[in-house]
Amino acid sequence: MRGRAVLGLVALVLTGCATSAPGGKGHPLEVVAAESAWGSLVAQLGGPHVHVTSLVRSAGADPHDYEPTAADARRLATADLTLVNGVGYDTWATRLLAANPRASRVDVVVGKVVGVPGGGNPHRWYSPADVRSVVDAVAAALQRLDPDHAADLAAQRTALLTGRLAPYFDAVATLRSRYAGTPVGASESAFAPLAEALGLRLLTPPAYLAAVSEGTDPTPRDTSTVADQIADHRVRVYVFNTQNATPDVQAQVATARAKGVPVVAITETPLPADASFEDWQVGQLTRLADALAQGTGR
Repeated sequence: MRGRAVLGLVALVLTGCATSAPGGKGHPLEVVAAESAWGSLVAQLGGPHVHVTSLVRSAGADPHDYEPTAADARRLATADLTLVNGVGYDTWATRLLAANPRASRVDVVVGKVVGVPGGGNPHRWYSPADVRSVVDAVAAALQRLDPDHAADLAAQRTALLTGRLAPYFDAVATLRSRYAGTPVGASESAFAPLAEALGLRLLTPPAYLAAVSEGTDPTPRDTSTVADQIADHRVRVYVFNTQNATPDVQAQVATARAKGVPVVAITETPLPADASFEDWQVGQLTRLADALAQGTGR
């Protein structure tokens, strides 16, 4: 996001913002999530007690490059609760919030909740443990903002963790028990937290994963290493992010398919756009399970 564009949005918001109490009797809390993956979870946590707007929803673009509108800036500034990823992933959102402080607003930053500092891997929705931590943090924030419905909000949290998210957590546990230690490759760092949770051996050089994720050029040596790992079948599965498929990545996908290495596509935002977090993730985990079965023969 260009700095001058952000400053322009800040000025726009500052000229039109008024303060108000959170929610209000008979009115749901206004919640703004920077990314729809997190927005899906907070919507399920809040139920009828929240109105959630997710700003980054499209699976057709790289969320790293998102440019907020004036309406986005105003929504963030006037929300009762905001949920942003942090860790350098959505700096446009953190800048707008910092420029428009509001005493009654609660800002939940995923990176701070899970203890990942700037420079770390920002793709925390691919870490099941972090997903659980964020659910707990958002549930606590909602109950603090809406104490009249605290009991119902606590029940919503339990229903989400033990009900709707159960297939997701179960799929993670099953894949870990069956395929831990399996060597795999990936196009960028989005897959790294999930690979770690599943106990998979991610052979792709970390510097290559970071470079593609951050939009910089990987070294020729790392690019050659990735290509060799695929061509020589040193990786059993190759996972790529369709929202960040550089020419190098596209070449790797083509090589993997030609060499018979199973390929799994993932996205940074739910696909389709209106899919719940759990349906999106379970769908990807199911495809990964099929690929691992094919790649390992078990």
